[in-house]
Amino acid sequence: MKENMIQKKILGFSILAAMITLIENFCVSFFSCWRLIYLHRVRKIAVPVLQDWEGKLIACIGLAAVLLVICGMAKRILFVLHGKTRKWYLALALPLLAITLVIYGANLGASKGILVRSGGNMGLYYDQLFSYGGICVLSALSMFAAGFYVFGMDQIYLEQKKSSQYHEQIAAYRMLEEQDGQTKRLRHDLKNHLAVLSGLAESGEWEKLKEYLKNMGEAAQMETGEEATGNQVVDILLNQKRKMAERKNAAWECDVKMPRECHIQEFDLCVLFGNILDNAVEACGRQQEDGTQSISKPFIQIRAGTVKKCFLLEVKNSADREGQYKTGAAERKNPKEYGIGLLNVRDVVHKYNGTMNIEIKEGIFVISVLIPLESNEGSVHDMKRVN
Repeated sequence: MKENMIQKKILGFSILAAMITLIENFCVSFFSCWRLIYLHRVRKIAVPVLQDWEGKLIACIGLAAVLLVICGMAKRILFVLHGKTRKWYLALALPLLAITLVIYGANLGASKGILVRSGGNMGLYYDQLFSYGGICVLSALSMFAAGFYVFGMDQIYLEQKKSSQYHEQIAAYRMLEEQDGQTKRLRHDLKNHLAVLSGLAESGEWEKLKEYLKNMGEAAQMETGEEATGNQVVDILLNQKRKMAERKNAAWECDVKMPRECHIQEFDLCVLFGNILDNAVEACGRQQEDGTQSISKPFIQIRAGTVKKCFLLEVKNSADREGQYKTGAAERKNPKEYGIGLLNVRDVVHKYNGTMNIEIKEGIFVISVLIPLESNEGSVHDMKRVN
């Protein structure tokens, strides 16, 4: 963790250094060019030269532009610095430092004389224009390259992370399918098992009886849960998440009734319930670690059922950080606001022409998912109409 913090600080320094250098250079060169053109064309000065006060004024304008851009992009920059690996930080920092050094070298050359000359026969005025124009173009190209690289790499990281979570969900779903199949096989052979257990009990072979029951439990690979939703996969998933919540000392309240005729695929149900509940359990765990005192005990409440020919899933949990998510329909793609797991949830919701809504109320995080049970392509479903 400490190593990651060091790499993060290096990247933060690289981004700030590149922004300050590139933006200031671009603004100073741009406004210097226009000032020279104004003096030459409007004021009719044959060979205009910027005065000391003009240079300082243009430098102040450049500094103001730097501050405005940094303030405007602060949230985006913080997200770039959030939750990445050490190698990723270095992969971004090194090119930015290289670009900054190149621009610094160009500035150093300009401070020693005219960096770009017109050929020697066009005079000092045009030599100055070529010099400032060259630095302006170089700075603009460098800004474009740096921005494209940083935010492009960030988008690639996001897509890889999202894909990784999706594949983890596939693996979890396959495990649930396997457990479901084993449970069904056990239930199919239940009559035979009961006959054997009855025979062992009648003959008083208690040790064999215990061993047989133990083998049956291992064959099922799951404990009997409290959940009975009408969907075996959802039952198993809720049972697993309940155990996770109990380990985080979180109160668990579940009232889920799956519709009998539900066209939502079991894998997609796994994505919906799994990602939402993982986030809820994680938030409860952070509360325990941070010692948050806003509520007496972390909690998770799950409600799901059929409402007006729609499947409505609502999960409430105690929130550890106010303002982490923005209230409203979750249409944004910024994982800083909604989390990468919730992006996968959003994709499933859109797949079935549904809607998703997120709210924060007095330290309580609420996510609601509404999916029509009848196929109505192109229709828009209003979350408020079913509440």
